[in-house]
Amino acid sequence: MPRLSLDDLFRITVPSDPQLRPDGGAVAYTVTGSRKDPDENRTEIWLAGPGTEPRRLAEGFCPRWSPDGRALAYLKPVDGVPQIHLLPMDGGEPAALTAAPLGAGAPVWSPDGTLIAYAGAHGEVEPHAPVVTDRLDYKADGAGLLRGVRTHLFVIPATPRESAPGKEAGSEGRAGVEGAGGAGEGGAVRLTEGDFHVGPPSWSPDGRQLAFTAGMEPDGDVNLSSSVYTVELTGGEPKRLSADGVVCTGAWWLGERLVVAGLLSLVGHTRLFTLEPDGLVELETGLDRNVMTGGPGYPGAPPQLRGDDLLFTARDAGCTHLYSMPVTRPGEAAKLIGGDVSISGMSAAAGQIAYVATTPHTAGDVHLTDVEGPIAAYGLDGVELYVPRRRTFTAPDGTPVEGFVLRDETLEGPSPLLLDVHGGPHNAWAPVFDGAHLYHQVLAARGWTVLTVNPRASDGYGEAFYTAAVGAWGLADTDDFLAPLDDLVAEGVADPDRLAVTGYSYGGYMTCWLTTRTGRFKAAVPGGAVTDLTSMSGTSDMGHLLTKHECGGDVAAQSPFTQVADVTTPTLILHGENDDRCPVGQAEQWFAALREQGVPVRLVRYPGASHLFLLNGRPSHRLDYNERIIAWLEQWVTGSPS
Repeated sequence: MPRLSLDDLFRITVPSDPQLRPDGGAVAYTVTGSRKDPDENRTEIWLAGPGTEPRRLAEGFCPRWSPDGRALAYLKPVDGVPQIHLLPMDGGEPAALTAAPLGAGAPVWSPDGTLIAYAGAHGEVEPHAPVVTDRLDYKADGAGLLRGVRTHLFVIPATPRESAPGKEAGSEGRAGVEGAGGAGEGGAVRLTEGDFHVGPPSWSPDGRQLAFTAGMEPDGDVNLSSSVYTVELTGGEPKRLSADGVVCTGAWWLGERLVVAGLLSLVGHTRLFTLEPDGLVELETGLDRNVMTGGPGYPGAPPQLRGDDLLFTARDAGCTHLYSMPVTRPGEAAKLIGGDVSISGMSAAAGQIAYVATTPHTAGDVHLTDVEGPIAAYGLDGVELYVPRRRTFTAPDGTPVEGFVLRDETLEGPSPLLLDVHGGPHNAWAPVFDGAHLYHQVLAARGWTVLTVNPRASDGYGEAFYTAAVGAWGLADTDDFLAPLDDLVAEGVADPDRLAVTGYSYGGYMTCWLTTRTGRFKAAVPGGAVTDLTSMSGTSDMGHLLTKHECGGDVAAQSPFTQVADVTTPTLILHGENDDRCPVGQAEQWFAALREQGVPVRLVRYPGASHLFLLNGRPSHRLDYNERIIAWLEQWVTGSPS
């Protein structure tokens, strides 16, 4: 059976965001694939159920069932921005619900099914006007300069705009929300206003309020505070429900309880809380694991309620697993789905659970807990994949460090080895199929060993491990990478004269850092890298958080740029042109320094690419990224250019 090639990028389709119909009989979900011509990613909504073949419903993403299960609201791009559409499930064509100038967010149905709330961008954008700011949060990766645009709450009637009786499409005060404060945008009513961003909304059980998180407090951009608020459907000032002490990142009304995700410190595990009369009370899980509510590159799902049990996902040893815990007996969480799988979406209804699980062999399968096997599978037919093998290494100070070795196990003798470092630094590698790093599989087919390590600061090994590199980037975790290399060399797995290192984001940082510490690597490929924490502080959209809270202390001592004069490794630098998380100036500094020192170096900039382009950027850019890594390694490590 043939092995994976980089061209398989255009065959990979990935399911996500499974939404179980209220009766538990079918699942709507998003499928994402990459196109070569036109050069774009495409999202579609599909429907699957027990004993039926999956079928395509519509172009779009983020499907959400009406409470009666008779309609599906979803997002679909219109003129480049997402708009909410409504698809009748008993027949009929989908129709647009919103015409928001800057686009709408995920639709959230009211309990009675008459209204839909969403968080959407609001403001007037004049591209040639001076950009004036008094706050640090004036830009965001993927969006660029915000120019005063803020995310606010909106409510619309759950009927197509052209069919709503007695109102014009642009009118405000429709569908029982008379008196709400904001101006109408394409028929929507804005419920919040001000110089802050709101998170996704959640309806109260009686449908009279919306809960959300926001950083409305003075100097919230500096203090990085965020609280839980509610706003009445009729408008008015939002009411703050949570006090200082918890940085709230999400809020969901589950039954009569308001469940909140939040942090006790800015660098630490996400925890679950309930809002009680005295404030937020933590729902102890007894796990010492980070709750994962989901995001690009960070698989997980918002918490759900099944009967009296709270369902949530948490990271364990690199994988995101599904847990259940009685709300009335916190501290007794039980793992429902574990092993070498990662859960990247979950919903519950009618006693059932729908979820998407990525495995070592598939990009994701859609499951129902009461059905044996997947109801929709998304593997690569006709391709045999190499499977990472778990290893536990020991750092010089005795700390166990988990890693994964990917190679052709039939190989004999030492091979060239690539060390790949994950980002974060609080992300983690998992032994499942990785569609972003296809070069792993290609290199393994060409006789390489690929080593991925979860060093100190990685997620899934307890909070003490998670925070072990705070204030000590590079200083605390260097040996967590070098010790596994030494072990594999000693075992005859890796050739000490054919070693290379790469990584993205924090992995790019560590790639640069390691080349200042040792000359053992014959090639280095930092992607989306941080090289100078001092300049990063004032130029990144998260610079304040990273340098003041994550790094703290002496940022110069933690910056690769401080020791750039020691680098001799041939280096290929890959960076998104529009990266506001790790700005392209970080790559420029590293490139210029190495070039001036006479070190072989090449800089590749991807036009229009944000920090996340490796996950969701143009397919041609992602293909090029993979191709360039392989070519650079074969040029400088094995001397066999492809």
